[in-house]
Amino acid sequence: MPKNIASTELGDKSAEGIARRHMLFGWWLLLLFLTVGASLEALHGFKVAWYLNVGQETRRLLWRLAHAHGTFLALVNIAFALTAARWAAGNQRRRGIASACLIGATIALPSGFFLGGLKVYGGDPGLGIWLTPLGVVLLFVAVLLTALEVTSGWLAQKEQKGQRRKHGT
Repeated sequence: MPKNIASTELGDKSAEGIARRHMLFGWWLLLLFLTVGASLEALHGFKVAWYLNVGQETRRLLWRLAHAHGTFLALVNIAFALTAARWAAGNQRRRGIASACLIGATIALPSGFFLGGLKVYGGDPGLGIWLTPLGVVLLFVAVLLTALEVTSGWLAQKEQKGQRRKHGT
């Protein structure tokens, strides 16, 4: 396995490892969810009855939500990678948790919508929909921890600039 791919292991909590992992994850997922979107458009275009019939409204809604959330979260992973690439020394544990939570949210949210649409019960989604609240909580934790990390990095940088001015360097 090439060195750059091997270093994307989940245990690599360095800023570089996190950035690489989320950049790869985000771009591949973007390709996947754009393909899902094209497939859903094809189902519309070819007027596939099991997808377009009136009784399938819940399935259509859930699968469109899976596509939209998956595409959005792929882009969030790319933004997270760009953010992680700029991190200086900081709280590696917080970064590792944020990374894991974002990956979990990226899997759970669209999967919950998609699986919820596989088997619909009289207009209600299937049991897979229960993954979506988990995904929301994971996304919230990832965004909170990332915001804290970015804020602490910014404050540390501001403090360093203030000390350099104070000492005349």
